[in-house]
Amino acid sequence: MTENVNHSKRRLLIAATTAVGGVAAVGATAPFVLSLMPSERAKAAGAPVEVDIEAILPGTMMSVEWQGKPVWIVRRTKEMLDLLTMHDGELADPSSSVQQQPEYCNNSTRSIKPEVLVVLGICTHLGCSPTFRPEISPADLGANWAGGWFCPCHGSRFDLAARVFKGAPAPTNLIVPPHKYLSETRLLIGDDSKGASA
Repeated sequence: MTENVNHSKRRLLIAATTAVGGVAAVGATAPFVLSLMPSERAKAAGAPVEVDIEAILPGTMMSVEWQGKPVWIVRRTKEMLDLLTMHDGELADPSSSVQQQPEYCNNSTRSIKPEVLVVLGICTHLGCSPTFRPEISPADLGANWAGGWFCPCHGSRFDLAARVFKGAPAPTNLIVPPHKYLSETRLLIGDDSKGASA
């Protein structure tokens, strides 16, 4: 018995089946591939953060989040700034030799503008979050304590320029993130392109 085979019809059916299979494969893998792409929330977590600092009163601190970490912004008073030079001998790295800050903040105040400090709120020892203690309380935290941050986890002390005191478990000063001024009262944390502007 002989069969009459229509080769052109067979080729058409094979091509149609292959095309449908290809479309089905793309349709099945598309959700998987899209799930590997970062979400808008994940993209935003690493994005720079714009902050209005106008409402920060002298001597107080505000906290914002950048890349899932707390960033502290402190408006220091003249008295706070005057105290910064009084305890250099008690600090582990008073001149900030270890690069824990951008070059434009490598100065005695570790800031672009002396009165405004921007620093990551994470202890450089084990990642705890120190508490802001702007008051002078030598009885609690040492004879040369003039305010700053105290890490309750292991006792590290930082001054009002976020510099660590000698003998603390924290090996380095707190980190100053990249930032710049967009205006007199607006900061952009996480971006210092074209350098910092005062």
